[in-house]
Order: sequence, then structure tokens, then C-alpha cells
Amino acid sequence: MADAPAFDIAAAHEYFAAHCFNRAWDLIDKEERTPQDDLLVVALNQASIYHWLERSDCDDRRLSVGYWQASRIQAVLGNASEARRHAETCLSFSGELPPFYLGYAYEALARAATLAGDRDAVAAHLTRATGLAAQVADKDEREALLGDLADL
Repeated sequence: MADAPAFDIAAAHEYFAAHCFNRAWDLIDKEERTPQDDLLVVALNQASIYHWLERSDCDDRRLSVGYWQASRIQAVLGNASEARRHAETCLSFSGELPPFYLGYAYEALARAATLAGDRDAVAAHLTRATGLAAQVADKDEREALLGDLADL
């Protein structure tokens, strides 16, 4: 077994979980991504999830958000099946969470179904997500979810 590094591993996981997540968002929002950016955004998201998994405070909420971002990235890249796969993983972590997170899991499923051209699935997921959005008590969270649903 290798010697312990000369830095705080827990602090590194804490830093990189958030840093990689935020850098991925920067690339998602970038107007014109290069093919290298597309590779990097996927790697950053997966690195973020890895660092969360290594943290003692990792929980379903954080994994729901991480896999929601993974699904969004794949949707942005036009990969319907990967977007759906990550949305389903997001959903698997969201079932016991507040309506905001569960609503976003269904938003991700609707986005993936939109890419796949599955109108019936889009309608079903949007209906479920909209119903959950109505249950979100925080106004900003509710409006964010409804705004993303309206984009679909």
C-alpha cells in the first residue's frame, strides 16, 4: 500500500466534488463548445460524482444532483440513450427526496425522451414533473424547475 499523501484527502474530495461540478456547468453554458470541451464536461461530471462518493457526507440528494447533471450533459451532447440512463440513475436516488429533486429526475427523463422522439414518454414525465413542481415550497426552486420544464 502506498504511503499516505502529504495533503488532506477528505479536503481534496470536498474541494473537487464541487469544483468539478461547477466547471462542468461552465462548459454546459458555454456558447460554442469544442469536441475537447465535450469530452471534458463528461469527465468533470464523472469526477465530481467520484469525489462525492468518496466523501463521508455523500447522500442520495448529492447523487441525485450529480446524475441529473450527467443526464443534462448527455442531452446537451445529443446522446438520448445516455441521457435516459443517467436520468434513470438520478430517479433511483430521488425517490425519497423532496419534490424538487424528484421533479428534476422527471425533468431529466422528459428531456431524454424529447431527444429520443418519444412523445408519450415526454408527456408522462412532464405531467409528473409539473405535479411535483406544484409541491415545491421554495419559490425559487419551484420557478427553476418550472422554467426548465417550460424549455422542453
